[in-house]
Amino acid sequence: MSDITSEPVLEGAVLRSAPHLLDAMARRRSVPAAALAAPAPSDEQLRQILTLAVRVPDHGLREPWRFVVIAGEARAELGRGLAPLYRAANPQMDAPKREKFAGIMERLFLSAPMAVVVISRPDRACAIPLFEQELSAGAVCMNLLHAAQASGFGAMWVTGWAATNPDAAALIGAGEGERIAGILHVGTAASMPPERSRPDVEALTSFWAPPAA
Repeated sequence: MSDITSEPVLEGAVLRSAPHLLDAMARRRSVPAAALAAPAPSDEQLRQILTLAVRVPDHGLREPWRFVVIAGEARAELGRGLAPLYRAANPQMDAPKREKFAGIMERLFLSAPMAVVVISRPDRACAIPLFEQELSAGAVCMNLLHAAQASGFGAMWVTGWAATNPDAAALIGAGEGERIAGILHVGTAASMPPERSRPDVEALTSFWAPPAA
């Protein structure tokens, strides 16, 4: 695989158009973890995907995000750690239901051959607003989805209990003051989901005008 170019995308003062990129964005689909199979990205493919993922707006160049990769036997080991945490966090739940969801946590990382966890680590001491730094972490997640698909892999961005429960997030790798922005399951798409309805952009768009006098 060729290295990612660092050449500017400008020709004179005009950006080069990239119809292939527009086509890829128009075709992007989230592929559920259950439809993702081996192989996962190789080490080199993963490096390139992550290199592209961090090409995001980053006010103040704070790099308020990082990655935790879960692959191989670590997937099952992590699941074995999440299941008892779920049971302990939900003592009020009736036992059959609690066991059902504890089992889901135990198998959470087993369907897809790899997961990349994007951790938001904002610098609270700097002047950059917190929400801007967290939005940057979200942009990393979105870029990762595009980079994975452009590399020939399916991916899906999820959160859920494992990302939001403090003990579970800590087990996955979030430190003090950090949050999980996304768990991104990555693998080879065994099948692609059908296209779904998309938002009506016209209904969501307005053009500013000065208030009436």
